[in-house]
Amino acid sequence: MIPPAQREVAAYLADLAGAAPIQTHISAVFLGADTVWKLKKAVDLGFVDFTTLAAREAMSRRELALNAPAAPGMYRDVAAVVRRPGGLGLTAAPGPGEVVLDYVLRMARVPAGDFLDRMAAEGRLGAELLRAVADAVAAYHARLEPADADPVAGLGAVIEGNLRAGLAAGLDPGRIAAIAAACRAELGARAPWLAARRAGGFIRRAHGDLHLGNLCLWQGRPVAFDALEFDEGLATIDLGYDLAFLLMDLGHRLGRAGANLVLNRYVARGGDAALMVGLPLFLSLRAMVRAHVVAASGGAAAAGAYLDDADAALADAGARVVVAIGGLPGSGKSTLAAAIAPDLRAAPGALILRSDAIRKRLHGAAPEQRLGADAYGAAANRATDAALLAGLDAALGGRHAVIMDATFMDPGLRAATQARARAAGAGFVGLWLTAPLAVLEQRVGARVGDASDADVAVLRAAAGRDPGPGNWRAVDATDAGRALAEARALAGGC
Repeated sequence: MIPPAQREVAAYLADLAGAAPIQTHISAVFLGADTVWKLKKAVDLGFVDFTTLAAREAMSRRELALNAPAAPGMYRDVAAVVRRPGGLGLTAAPGPGEVVLDYVLRMARVPAGDFLDRMAAEGRLGAELLRAVADAVAAYHARLEPADADPVAGLGAVIEGNLRAGLAAGLDPGRIAAIAAACRAELGARAPWLAARRAGGFIRRAHGDLHLGNLCLWQGRPVAFDALEFDEGLATIDLGYDLAFLLMDLGHRLGRAGANLVLNRYVARGGDAALMVGLPLFLSLRAMVRAHVVAASGGAAAAGAYLDDADAALADAGARVVVAIGGLPGSGKSTLAAAIAPDLRAAPGALILRSDAIRKRLHGAAPEQRLGADAYGAAANRATDAALLAGLDAALGGRHAVIMDATFMDPGLRAATQARARAAGAGFVGLWLTAPLAVLEQRVGARVGDASDADVAVLRAAAGRDPGPGNWRAVDATDAGRALAEARALAGGC
């Protein structure tokens, strides 16, 4: 309901839009033909107090400042609703004789079909768009400055807030108490890691509400909008926790494959393999947030499914495993890695560390951007291998499976990968993919938009020094389907 004191303003905005507003508990959104007007409601809900004009203006301007950099042109300005001798009007700068009644955030209208939650429901979130979403989130996070906030205290407050909200929404008290207890235990175990994340600059004033409903297509690309503006504590968080809302939402709506693709593309772009350590806790908390929000709206059955997600995120997924996939260019290493990753151990599946993508990141390039010959010299190779192993070390601090995707022509890299897996107490599977040279040449020649820069000449040179499988399991990858079945059996049985 619109508060009585704002009904005149709301009637004016409804006339402008030509329709009644869409309402949330804190806002009324008026959708015009090409303009959206967002009015903060004059309410005090405890966690927000918009009862004063000054507070509504400040929060409208804060929302503009937070969102305009990510979505330039979508967020236009903050305008005052003023009373003039001839009636109400809108202005960015009230003049003499104009009485300010309220403030609205003006935005561009986005077609309903361009919101990603709608696209997911309609089956329109394909792999290419999901990669673009991950790129957009990685770029969004990269622009943020580190913040000095205590992540342990912040996440502890989230746990207790989830418990209170779950009880108020009518969720099963015993079940949500058990989830809260599991989250507290996980938070305690991860406290030293979170302190290191804080020191490393991974706590930032982030989006705070990064689910599919707050992503849309704008000017042909996915952008995040509607960042949480009213609570700095809830939005000053670990970047992995920010990402986790999107991963949880994707996993719930689309299954593991979509979430796994976004996770791996995000890490490939930013290099934050260590976020895997906190991911079980982050996913559980995000699922619990959605559970009590849905329950409060009357969706008991849907809330139960989110509680299942919250439970599953912290459940024992079995022993960790490192799967190393080597072979000549064109043998299908990356295709195989992407196929087995979603179903390997804990949701949303395995982290893939691909040497080709790591090399591109080290040179400031997107995975699909080709590099010059200097990026493949001895020093660049050593740097790539070191980053590959560093990513493995970081990810092995958590409970997820890891897939290492590289040619592994260097026996030293093979040995180091296996040794680090064993030292971390993880199982290890080494796969060496093989296929006739003619098949490899055909595959390499047909590549388009791939992270690998290897051409047929590079393949032939590599074939001349092929070290073979050594003590790894040779897998005939001539038939991709058979290779996939064998790799799944080997990885799953470890």
